Amino acid sequence: MARRRALWVVVVAVAILAAGLTVWLSRDDPAHIAVDVPDPAALSYDRADNPPRTIVRDGTGAVVAVLTDDARTAVVNGPRRTFSEPKSTSATVDTSAWVRLLPRPWRAGAETDEWFREWFTPTRTDTRPDVLATAMEYVIDAPEEKDAAGVRFRGDASFGPVKPSGSGRQEQSDFYDYLGIDWKFPDAPDGEPETGRYGSVDCSGYVRLIFGYRLGLPLLGSNEEGDGLPRRAYAIADVGPGVELVPDGGTRATDYGALQPGDLVFFEVEDDPDTLDHVGVYLGVDDGGHHRFVSSRERINGPTMGDVGGASLLDGGGFYSTAWRSARRL
Repeated sequence: MARRRALWVVVVAVAILAAGLTVWLSRDDPAHIAVDVPDPAALSYDRADNPPRTIVRDGTGAVVAVLTDDARTAVVNGPRRTFSEPKSTSATVDTSAWVRLLPRPWRAGAETDEWFREWFTPTRTDTRPDVLATAMEYVIDAPEEKDAAGVRFRGDASFGPVKPSGSGRQEQSDFYDYLGIDWKFPDAPDGEPETGRYGSVDCSGYVRLIFGYRLGLPLLGSNEEGDGLPRRAYAIADVGPGVELVPDGGTRATDYGALQPGDLVFFEVEDDPDTLDHVGVYLGVDDGGHHRFVSSRERINGPTMGDVGGASLLDGGGFYSTAWRSARRL
C-alpha cells in the first residue's frame, strides 16, 4: 500500500509539471498552485498616452494588463473579488484588478525582455496578496499574523498613540513602529520603533508598510528625492518614484479618469493650504458608483476604506473629496 501511495504521488507530481503548474510558497500565505499561461509573445502590446503606457491584450482583444512607463505598478486582470469593511461603511468595491509591482520600472518595448517574460507568465495567475489585498490587511478587525521571527506583519492597525493633551492622536508612526523592529535606511539614521507606537501607522507610514515592507519597494528615511519611497505624504507626491498622474494645482482635483487601482491619492486636510498632508491608496469604483480609497486616519484610529470622520471618496462634496489635490502611480 505504501509503495502504491508513493507511486501515486510521483505520478501526480509528474502530471503537475507536465501541465505547467507552478507551486508558490510565501511567508504570507499557504502554498497554492498557479496555472501557467501562454507565452507573453502570443499577446498583443498596444501603446497609449496620458500617461504613456502599454496595454496588453489577449486574442479576443480583452485587456490583460496595463504597464505604465517609468512606474513599477502594474494592473493585471484576474479573478473578481470584493473588498469591504462592514464596521465603517456599507460600500463595497468589486474588482478584477490585481495590482502588482514589476521588478523594475516599465519602458516601452520591454515585453521582449527576458526579465518581463519570467515575471509576467506566473504573475497572470498569482493569487497571493497584491497591493489592494495587502492594504485591506490592516483595517478594522483584520486578523493578525506573525512571521517565523515572531514579527506581526499584518493585522488591525491603529493610527498612533493618544496625544498628551487627550485631543486626538499623534502622527509620525512609521511602518517600523507598527512592526516593532529597527530599520536601516540608505539616506538617514536607522529607524528605531517607539514602544508606545507599536501597531501604529500614520497615512504615509501605512503606504510605506504596504508598498515597501510588504511588497519590496525601496524605502528612504528622509523626504529628499532618491531611490525609494520618501517618508512624508508631501514628499511622496513631489519627489516619489513613478509617474505624477494628477499635478497639484492648489485646488480640488477631479481627473478621475486618470486613475487606476493602486494609485496614490493626496489631500490637503490640515492647516497649511500649500502642503499635501494626507495620502491614500485608490481602490476603484464602489458599488454606489463612487471613487473610493483606503488610508490611515486619526478619527477612526487606523486604516479604513470607510466613512467615519468623512467618506473615503474622491467624488461628491465630502471632506476628503473636496480636499483631493494630486495622484501618483508608483
